[in-house]
Amino acid sequence: MSRLVPDPTPLVVDVADGADAVVTVRGDLDFPCADVLRVALTTALDREPASLTIDVERLTFIDSTGLAVLVHAWRRGSEAGVPVSLRSVPSFLASILDITGVGELLSRPASAATSDAATA
Repeated sequence: MSRLVPDPTPLVVDVADGADAVVTVRGDLDFPCADVLRVALTTALDREPASLTIDVERLTFIDSTGLAVLVHAWRRGSEAGVPVSLRSVPSFLASILDITGVGELLSRPASAATSDAATA
């Protein structure tokens, strides 16, 4: 997807650390700012929380790069045994997650990927 005008709502990422980390995302998640979220999610996972929740209620746009960041977070969480989930998914994002299959991926438990990797 390309956009002919600058993002009207820049990406804002807030991280609440703790046993159950929460990363809140607001605005447009696209190529120019995807690394901001990737770094925030990686940093949160490096702190080894019991779980990581990504709150996307105020997300206004996502492109394929943004989806790749969500998959990256799920993969990192799976490798570390940390469940990664989405919270407050807006309808436009739910449709995209369903069409791409990313929603099904994110609904898998973290331990499934870890145990699959151990048996391979």
